Amino acid sequence: MTDSYPKPPAHAAPYVDILGSALAVRFLMAFGGAELYWAENPGERSRVVQIVGVDLASALARADLPPRVPLAKPWLAACLAHEGLSVAEIARTLHASDVAVRGWLRKNPYRPSPAMWGDA
Repeated sequence: MTDSYPKPPAHAAPYVDILGSALAVRFLMAFGGAELYWAENPGERSRVVQIVGVDLASALARADLPPRVPLAKPWLAACLAHEGLSVAEIARTLHASDVAVRGWLRKNPYRPSPAMWGDA
């Protein structure tokens, strides 16, 4: 992994390895907590294909991932802070409280970001 996003937790790492951090963030926000059928030959109408494309959807299917996509909210919060979102924006995006988001951003391995203090 060569991008500058925070290191993913083990349960999100396979998604980051295949999709890269930025796309994995979008994928987990769209499907986190849901059970998915991993089609090896996904159709163009698949929502997974609409987000990641046919080739990456097929790569996810070949990765032998569990059917339920992880939520990974603490990591998503760190990534969104890395992207420059404020605590309030992160809380709204992840459907979490600002208190929870601040707590996630304080814990290791995530370091507090400047976005943590701006509640725009």
